[in-house]
Amino acid sequence: MSQANINDNEVDIVIGALHSDLTSFMNDWSPFFLRFHLIIVKDPDLKEDLKIPEGFNLDVYTKSDIERVVGSATSVLFTGYSCRYFGYLISRKKYIVCVDDDCVPAKDNMGNLVDAVAQHVMNLKTPATPFFFNTLYDPFRKGADFVRGYPFSLRSGVDCALSCGLWLNLADLDAPTQALKPGQRNSRYVDAVLTVPARTMMPISGINIAFDRAAVGPALIPALRLAGEGKLRWETAEDIWCGMCVKVICDHLGLGVKTGLPYVWRAERGNAIESLKKEWDGVKLMEDIVPFFQSLRFPQSATTAEDCVLEIAKTVKDQLGKANPMFSRAADAMQDWVKLWKTVGSA
Repeated sequence: MSQANINDNEVDIVIGALHSDLTSFMNDWSPFFLRFHLIIVKDPDLKEDLKIPEGFNLDVYTKSDIERVVGSATSVLFTGYSCRYFGYLISRKKYIVCVDDDCVPAKDNMGNLVDAVAQHVMNLKTPATPFFFNTLYDPFRKGADFVRGYPFSLRSGVDCALSCGLWLNLADLDAPTQALKPGQRNSRYVDAVLTVPARTMMPISGINIAFDRAAVGPALIPALRLAGEGKLRWETAEDIWCGMCVKVICDHLGLGVKTGLPYVWRAERGNAIESLKKEWDGVKLMEDIVPFFQSLRFPQSATTAEDCVLEIAKTVKDQLGKANPMFSRAADAMQDWVKLWKTVGSA
């Protein structure tokens, strides 16, 4: 997709700022970010002032801005990595592209910089095919098509609501894998996009994603908090919980999810042992979460993402909350999120 096919006014780029000096990050992304509006949300726990180069069309939101919009009691939803969700909340654009501040543009197999914004928007603007797998992957990419035997009745596809990009170098490995294989890096650039089949679960990370805000924005939820520790979180488990929510909602609403391109390059960061301390309970928790989402069904009366989030919250409280009060808190947070979405959206 050429840049000419993207309307500048239909895209917001959301950046959760966990590092104070964004100079290098912004300069690296300037060829692809300069024409769009940026929403930069500073992690409320970050004490230093942000350093941002001039020349960008952007708005910066800090702890005081978050509290002004959502109230001090609810602002805890947006600490750490979850500050990006505040950007989702206040955006008014059709498409949101989110890239973390420890990522820079990747290079493809020919050595060219990857325009992640254009690729994400292409994924969202072309149909997805979740009900019958195409062995040439995305049939709407240049040079591809539907293979022999693909039903003609399904070739029009469905609207794509979520685009999940990948990353080179520091791959999205869990802490146990990182600890066991500290030198492992992802160097494979696979030039492919595919639709994730309906009723298939997948881990989703907010590091490099884009979505149709009107269609599924309320389904991207900062809800799963670490029990008994106030505002602390299983930071990666929260992304995974959010991803499972949005995937089952897309399946129910007949929307598509794509994964593959675009890639970003993720810098070295973090300590595997420290991450393991944060993640281990979340790793064990997955054994309960996955079967729950696999068996989840929605009533036909749930026709919007907001409806679906409230249905999930109700079922979470009924089926999981009795075993672990953390799930009850997650259900409450999901209900609060829908109220926030409606309140802020009508402001």
